[in-house]
Amino acid sequence: MTIETVKLINDKNGAIIERKKVDYENNVNIWTLRGWSLHDGKTAKAKTEKPVIKAEKVVKKVTKKKKTKK
Repeated sequence: MTIETVKLINDKNGAIIERKKVDYENNVNIWTLRGWSLHDGKTAKAKTEKPVIKAEKVVKKVTKKKKTKK
Protein backbone atom coordinates (compact mmCIF):
# COMPACT_ATOMS: atom_id res chain seq x y z
CA MET A 1 0.00 0.00 0.00
CA THR A 2 1.43 3.33 -1.03
CA ILE A 3 0.79 6.68 0.56
CA GLU A 4 -0.72 9.02 -2.00
CA THR A 5 0.24 12.64 -1.79
CA VAL A 6 -1.15 15.83 -3.31
CA LYS A 7 0.57 19.10 -4.03
CA LEU A 8 -1.09 22.24 -2.77
CA ILE A 9 -0.36 25.78 -3.89
CA ASN A 10 -0.95 28.88 -1.82
CA ASP A 11 -2.96 31.46 -3.73
CA LYS A 12 -1.45 34.36 -1.79
CA ASN A 13 2.29 33.80 -2.17
CA GLY A 14 2.61 30.85 -4.58
CA ALA A 15 4.25 28.46 -2.10
CA ILE A 16 3.87 24.77 -2.92
CA ILE A 17 3.59 22.06 -0.26
CA GLU A 18 2.98 18.32 -0.37
CA ARG A 19 0.51 16.63 1.97
CA LYS A 20 -1.17 13.22 2.29
CA LYS A 21 -4.21 12.88 0.06
CA VAL A 22 -6.34 11.53 2.94
CA ASP A 23 -5.51 14.54 5.13
CA TYR A 24 -6.42 16.93 2.33
CA GLU A 25 -9.70 15.22 1.44
CA ASN A 26 -10.89 15.19 5.05
CA ASN A 27 -10.18 18.92 5.51
CA VAL A 28 -10.86 20.48 2.09
CA ASN A 29 -12.87 23.36 3.60
CA ILE A 30 -10.11 24.33 6.02
CA TRP A 31 -7.44 24.24 3.30
CA THR A 32 -9.51 26.46 1.01
CA LEU A 33 -10.24 28.94 3.80
CA ARG A 34 -6.52 29.27 4.44
CA GLY A 35 -5.86 29.99 0.75
CA TRP A 36 -4.60 26.61 -0.46
CA SER A 37 -5.80 24.80 -3.58
CA LEU A 38 -4.71 21.76 -5.58
CA HIS A 39 -1.65 22.35 -7.72
CA ASP A 40 -2.30 21.36 -11.33
CA GLY A 41 1.39 20.85 -12.13
CA LYS A 42 1.72 23.87 -14.38
CA THR A 43 4.33 26.40 -13.48
CA ALA A 44 2.86 29.63 -12.25
CA LYS A 45 3.90 32.80 -14.00
CA ALA A 46 5.76 35.12 -11.75
CA LYS A 47 3.91 38.33 -11.16
CA THR A 48 5.81 41.10 -12.82
CA GLU A 49 5.35 44.62 -11.72
CA LYS A 50 5.37 47.40 -14.24
CA PRO A 51 8.30 49.73 -13.77
CA VAL A 52 7.33 53.00 -12.20
CA ILE A 53 8.09 55.94 -14.41
CA LYS A 54 9.55 58.77 -12.41
CA ALA A 55 8.63 62.25 -13.45
CA GLU A 56 11.59 64.55 -13.76
CA LYS A 57 11.57 67.47 -11.38
CA VAL A 58 11.53 70.81 -13.08
CA VAL A 59 13.42 73.45 -11.18
CA LYS A 60 12.51 76.97 -12.09
CA LYS A 61 15.12 79.61 -11.45
CA VAL A 62 13.73 82.60 -9.66
CA THR A 63 15.55 85.85 -10.16
CA LYS A 64 15.03 88.72 -7.80
CA LYS A 65 14.49 92.17 -9.18
CA LYS A 66 17.35 94.53 -8.54
CA LYS A 67 16.59 97.57 -6.46
CA THR A 68 17.19 100.76 -8.24
CA LYS A 69 18.98 103.59 -6.51
CA LYS A 70 17.25 106.91 -6.38
